[in-house]
Amino acid sequence: MSELITADLVVLDQDLGEDRFDLIRNLSEKVVQQGRATSLEGLYADAKARESKTDTGIPGGIAIPHCRSESVTEATLAMARPAPGVDFGAKDGPADLIFFIAAPEGADQEHLTLLSKLARSLVKKSFVASLRSAEDPQDVVDLVNGALGLGGASEASDAGASAGPSSDQVSQEGGSKTPTGEGSTSLAAGATAASSADTAASDDDHGTTSATEDAASTKDSTEKRLVAVTACPTGIAHTYMAADSLAQVAEEKGIRLDVETQGSSGNEALSQETIDAADAVIFAVSVDVRDRERFAGKPVIESPVKRGIDEPEAMIDEAIAASEDPNARRVSGSKSANASAASDEGTWGGRIYRSLMTGVSYMIPFVAAGGLLVAISFILGGYEIGNNANDILGISDDAVTGDGASLFNLGDTSLLQYLAAVANVIGNFAIGLLVPALAGYIAFGMSGRPGIAPGFAAGLVANTVGAGFLGGIVGGLLAGVVAYLLAKPKLPRWLAGMMPVVIIPLLATMISSGLMFLILGQPIAWIMTVLNDFLMSMSGASAVVLGLILGAMMGADLGGPINKAAYLFATAGLSAGNDVSKEIMAAVIAAGMVTPLAMALATTIRKKHFTEAEISNGRAAWLLGASFISEGAIPFAAADPLRVIPSSMVGSAVAGAVCMGSHVASPAPHGGVWIVFLVDNWPMYLISVVIGTIVTAAVYLVLKGLGNAKTGNEKADEVAAAS
Repeated sequence: MSELITADLVVLDQDLGEDRFDLIRNLSEKVVQQGRATSLEGLYADAKARESKTDTGIPGGIAIPHCRSESVTEATLAMARPAPGVDFGAKDGPADLIFFIAAPEGADQEHLTLLSKLARSLVKKSFVASLRSAEDPQDVVDLVNGALGLGGASEASDAGASAGPSSDQVSQEGGSKTPTGEGSTSLAAGATAASSADTAASDDDHGTTSATEDAASTKDSTEKRLVAVTACPTGIAHTYMAADSLAQVAEEKGIRLDVETQGSSGNEALSQETIDAADAVIFAVSVDVRDRERFAGKPVIESPVKRGIDEPEAMIDEAIAASEDPNARRVSGSKSANASAASDEGTWGGRIYRSLMTGVSYMIPFVAAGGLLVAISFILGGYEIGNNANDILGISDDAVTGDGASLFNLGDTSLLQYLAAVANVIGNFAIGLLVPALAGYIAFGMSGRPGIAPGFAAGLVANTVGAGFLGGIVGGLLAGVVAYLLAKPKLPRWLAGMMPVVIIPLLATMISSGLMFLILGQPIAWIMTVLNDFLMSMSGASAVVLGLILGAMMGADLGGPINKAAYLFATAGLSAGNDVSKEIMAAVIAAGMVTPLAMALATTIRKKHFTEAEISNGRAAWLLGASFISEGAIPFAAADPLRVIPSSMVGSAVAGAVCMGSHVASPAPHGGVWIVFLVDNWPMYLISVVIGTIVTAAVYLVLKGLGNAKTGNEKADEVAAAS
């Protein structure tokens, strides 16, 4: 295994600029110059994108910018000690120790373990003090290698007096890392971290961190026990630093804490016994918690992973307070929260929003499979097959009577007509599950598995009374809320075991479906009738306006809630089978294709405006856009939202308006250009996509030019010319 860091990758006491991105670019150049990355622009773009998501500065004047990149050929550390320091977003000011971690996309496990071990070492005061007092780059290399157990510790140990075991030291016991220090003793400034690094080298960086059993046995039986999960998007640095910061504070407070690190260098899950014994749980995460349902019912404190590094004491104190508060927020068995949702995790508005998005996400495969099968049936048997399929197959009241054709006895029916009838019936059955699936998974998002059966039942009732997808939404929310509230009380063990399997599904189904059938269903059905009549009446200018609105919604957030709302509106109406619903579906699909295709076009015709990474993303966006996958434009929107989103909305709105105004109709709910042979007035379908794509690309390039920003290859050309 090659060295992670060399003296040529270390920059000491130089002015590297006031901006963090200038410093990252300087260190990226070092990595490329040493032959460890193939493209400066590719590596810099990936590092910049990662830094833009979350500040990497941490208390103590330290920053750890990091990324995975296809440009990196081997895992690399570059280090800077700038003078003056550079602001990386830490609360206590600029950083004067910066480690840049550049990992390949397919980094091997050994390298990832070492990189995460370095991150853990940076929470040790003795190691940080040694880095600040290092006189030349080779001293830094020796210190880092010593901390990683790769050699250099023996030379470094001569630099200062050694100290006894500190609170940083750990021992491995049964796969757990167990702090054994008695206090917060640290090595003297200027001394190396060798003694603690030798011990740290034996750490299992993907295990769980806990207080010692010996220490636990000496404490009062009322000692609080906590569990925590730490995770960050890259899974290299912040995951492990947050774990160690929380563990150190817990040890100082005499609290038993077990931490599960869900990082790139592995994940050893906490045992269910440990979780069950905990009084509360801490989630310091910026990504989804894996297998979150293991913690169901526990009082929870949740924040982005960086808070676990910046404010570990506050999180520990909040968890203790939550464990003593009967009204504290608790972990739902079905949540998959992330950093963006952390701020509204405990609010009903946030809970309802995430439940609706869960329902829509799980519903889409039902309507896609069903809609495409119906579309295929039209290809095989013509549009009349929709009226004749049941008669051909001998189906009455959704049951096969035996009087129809079969594969081995076609009678007067051709094989093509028979297969078309089968595809049509199966497709309609799948579409018939649209509302129950929507309601069932909304309830699942609200209350976990106990809500699924009540939600499906409420959705079936909504179908029966004619309440449609609006009834499904209301029924799913009702079922989810009832199931959630029924799970709140603490019950005796003999009764608690029956709740999620028998009692909650029974009561939630009775209440939610009963309300839908007896009270809510008919009013919602009336609203649906009015809505359908309104849609059927739309023509001419009003249809164009509807196309504009739906197109703008599809381009607004590229797979987000606004985009999904427009798609749900279209697919829910598609099940009605009328011409206007098919026109709405076509407009939504055409608009959803525009933005990724426009980004692909822009990066093709004006390459100098873009980095190598953006050009690569643009190539992929051709296929994604053609396949009606709006998310293909997300890398561009994330990096440049003020230009991409307005451009996207304008071009997508134009595509939707042209499509609706031309009465393009699609019986299929998905497929992009691949369903062109199913679409009525397919030439205008393709023309609307092309017009929208050109408009979006043109607006985007104009906005990019107005910014006077020299980026990508333009900047690279200037650098090359200057050198």
